[in-house]
Amino acid sequence: MAEEKEIGKISHYFTNLGVAVIEVTNGELKNGDKIHIKGSTSDFEQTVDSLQIDRQEVEVVKKGESAGLKVVEHAREGDLVYLVE
Repeated sequence: MAEEKEIGKISHYFTNLGVAVIEVTNGELKNGDKIHIKGSTSDFEQTVDSLQIDRQEVEVVKKGESAGLKVVEHAREGDLVYLVE
């Protein structure tokens, strides 16, 4: 099984857009990374293919920053985000 490292949490979810806001609390998140979003009712993996800060495309989101990410399933505020190694 792949190693997982907690890198942040979902601070907001826009249902109409299918976009989650990830607050990075540990390390960094990059385009191409594989993540696992897990919460009380959420549990899915996906590859990061687009990150945005203030509607601007970015390649990397560092600790302390938040970015919007299009998610493949419904995410909820408070869900934890893990980087799949």
